[in-house]
Amino acid sequence: MNADFRRDRTRLVEKLRGSGIHDLAVLHAFDAVPRHAFVPEVMQHRAYENGPLPIGDGQTISSPMVHAVSIQLAELKEGDHVLEVGTGSGFQTALLAELGTIVSSIERIEVLSVRAAKVLAELGYDAHLEVGDGGLGMPERAPFSAIIVGAAAAEPPGALFAQLTEGGRLIVPIGTRDQVLYRYVREGTGHTRERISSARFVPLIERSTP
Repeated sequence: MNADFRRDRTRLVEKLRGSGIHDLAVLHAFDAVPRHAFVPEVMQHRAYENGPLPIGDGQTISSPMVHAVSIQLAELKEGDHVLEVGTGSGFQTALLAELGTIVSSIERIEVLSVRAAKVLAELGYDAHLEVGDGGLGMPERAPFSAIIVGAAAAEPPGALFAQLTEGGRLIVPIGTRDQVLYRYVREGTGHTRERISSARFVPLIERSTP
């Protein structure tokens, strides 16, 4: 392991802790997962900055703080089944696997999914990856204790609510120009909604159903 990356990762974890990330399991995951492995080689020297980075195909890897907040809000425990909408680079997928959860992840851009699967396999992380419309979720693998959406939807995708367990958490940014990160908690046939913060994500592009 590159010593410089080790120091950079430690500094990142301290920044996250100082910015309000208090879940020790989440902090441990950030300390364990090599973020530089999930970004293009030319960007690896910036891998532990607290900011988004381009990963190709017009997409970005979200800032570490965005991942940390989303995962902390999901209130995951070992053995939970979590759905990630937007595999992207696979970094958040690895964080979720590091937490001991059962990870299902869907990505609309096939080349990103293939690339993420390769890196995850090389690092020894197990996750079920699919290519498809994230707004539809994975009904065949539901229910999920939590669903984390890594792109902004114009409105909460209704299909995802139905795939949550009772008390399940949906973390999703909503909006087009002005985005807000929300946490929804399923309660019977309804849900509660909590506004978390303003946000800036790439848009969730949904394909029409066949």
